[in-house]
Amino acid sequence: MTNLLLKIQNQLQEQRPFAVYSKPGSDTVTGIFQTNIEEYYLTDFTQQGFVFAPFEGDKYLFIPMEQSDVITVTIEANGFAPAEPQPVAINPEAKSCFEDLVTRCVNAIKKGEFGKLVASRSEMAQLSVTDITKVYQNLLYAYPNAFKYMFFHPVSGLWMGATPEQLLKAQNHTIHTVALAGTQLYKEGEEAVWENKEKEEQQFVTDFILNELKDYTNQITTTQPYTFSAGNIVHIKTDISAELKEVSLLKEVLQTLHPTPAVCGLPKTRAKQFILDNEGYDREYYSGFLGELNRDFATGKHAQTDLFVNLRCMKVNGNVAQLFIGCGITKDSNPENEFIETVNKSMTMRRVL
Repeated sequence: MTNLLLKIQNQLQEQRPFAVYSKPGSDTVTGIFQTNIEEYYLTDFTQQGFVFAPFEGDKYLFIPMEQSDVITVTIEANGFAPAEPQPVAINPEAKSCFEDLVTRCVNAIKKGEFGKLVASRSEMAQLSVTDITKVYQNLLYAYPNAFKYMFFHPVSGLWMGATPEQLLKAQNHTIHTVALAGTQLYKEGEEAVWENKEKEEQQFVTDFILNELKDYTNQITTTQPYTFSAGNIVHIKTDISAELKEVSLLKEVLQTLHPTPAVCGLPKTRAKQFILDNEGYDREYYSGFLGELNRDFATGKHAQTDLFVNLRCMKVNGNVAQLFIGCGITKDSNPENEFIETVNKSMTMRRVL
């Protein structure tokens, strides 16, 4: 692990792109370190490498395999237990702005313009450590069931996250994705009880994915919705699998799914425009996607794509972290409750700072 951490520090010093990540449930960390400072963007979806895509636009940052060194190490046990952070001091102005945004979302949904919208915001938090690799190690140990990553590129800056949501997993013709929505704080020993608003929100996501996949795939199968734990948060989740009609359709499937209703809304194109017009800030790479394209770098296997939605994430600039948080809005949403949900979700990153 020491060599990997030193490599991260060296890449940051030299401003060379890299991606370091650990998959859900895995005890390994993989680092893809670009050997030059060129800017590469994904244009050919048959390439092998690591992609980092924004919420809006098609300029997908790319670290090509042939221009990179790859290091894979085993996570060493260190016993890190994330302390519960101190309650966040609520910024009245931020609360009011977000509740106003949610109200606008609810009104638009009630008018029949949308089935669902996703409202988000960002807030700043101080880093209590100077070594950024320490924060990443905290992420690794705090969230074993998430995709834990650190990504740097001179274009994007430094990002970290622990996302619970798979966008797409592909192995030759077979693809897997998930419909994830609804949020509650995890309570040990208690079974989550989901309200109709949350069940409806999750069904929107499931229906969208099934409808979008049908032109490109055969033999679509789904599980029943179930409660899924991601650190201190639980969600409703449905697993979806299908067979691609042609392997070459991966690009079309990916661009059709992104952004999903879990981060945008329905109908997708109009919902995305509503977000861009009303949120009042730039999501950048929050609610975009990231991961391995056409290769499993830990095993060296080809034709393996593993992509995740960039949720529960932060952008780090010096000793300040910008946290990105959002929630799904339906006609039954309560603006104050939705703001509290974003505060709860911010704890995912605050616990490791």
